[in-house]
Amino acid sequence: MKAVALTAPGQVHITEIATPEHMEGDLLLRVEMVGLCGTDLNSYRGKNPLITYPRVIGHEIGATVLEGSKTIPAGTRVAVSPYTSCGLCAACRRGRVNACQFNQTFGVQRDGALTELLSVPESKVYPSAMSFKELCLVEPLTVGMHAVSRARVTAKDIVAVYGCGGVGLGAIAGSAFRGAQTIAIDLDDEKLETARAAGATHLIHSRRDNVNDRLQEITDGFGPDVIIEAIGLPETFRAAVEQVAFTGRVVYIGYAKEPVSYETRLFVQKELDIMGSRNALAEDFHEIIRLLESGRFPVDLAVSAIVSLDEAPAALKRWSEDPASFTKIMVSI
Repeated sequence: MKAVALTAPGQVHITEIATPEHMEGDLLLRVEMVGLCGTDLNSYRGKNPLITYPRVIGHEIGATVLEGSKTIPAGTRVAVSPYTSCGLCAACRRGRVNACQFNQTFGVQRDGALTELLSVPESKVYPSAMSFKELCLVEPLTVGMHAVSRARVTAKDIVAVYGCGGVGLGAIAGSAFRGAQTIAIDLDDEKLETARAAGATHLIHSRRDNVNDRLQEITDGFGPDVIIEAIGLPETFRAAVEQVAFTGRVVYIGYAKEPVSYETRLFVQKELDIMGSRNALAEDFHEIIRLLESGRFPVDLAVSAIVSLDEAPAALKRWSEDPASFTKIMVSI
């Protein structure tokens, strides 16, 4: 069957792979649509340290069940969790399987979903009657939603999110879905307008506005209760600690590409909760599906292009050459 594979950095091809073995306890899925994300782009550019080549990419999945079970019969539309968990490491023993020490994600440590058929454990499948475009958005939005869960966001909070890409949009939409007053921070007007449609109550353009002054103005001088960093820059890592309220919560999703120096006095003086956030748990998938089913997310604004499987290599190349021209690329199988 056809698949899209990276053979080396900058080298992506349509290839033929074997039909998957249908293991006991698995569901056989027909892949209908797959979203491409920043991880796929970094893998293409050779900047993803976790990937090995050759590798079939893709982990944002909308599919139809071909061979199902009593609870999830054939014909059911599903989203899919692309992660594995060992059940033995410290994270798994604590029930935080999203952070499994030995996780293998589709398209990174194991071959992914940009192909025709997948066999996946039933526990990794989430049924919904939504469109395949919406189902493809479930996984990337859950990453932001997991940060919202880590931050214990409630309707009483003011939440600021640095970055309005796919993951940041999940944090914005998730915070708004919980009733929080939500502030979106980015330097791209189009992304900010998408954030507004996703539920942001305030927009801050970080090149035109003084971010700190605006945050102080919005929060009556106290700072946001929660800051979620979804960019991965040293300056925004530091800003989160500097700008969050006393006894506030800071959650990092982005990776800074270099060491970050802090004024650690703020950790103690403000008595901050500082957390990392990785992947997502089952409850994050369920919450995002409820959000999408409510119609409160701007699906069409979040997706800039849908291409065929045969067009996927050229689309990935164009995205790498001009990343500002795309928000989300989806591949229709």
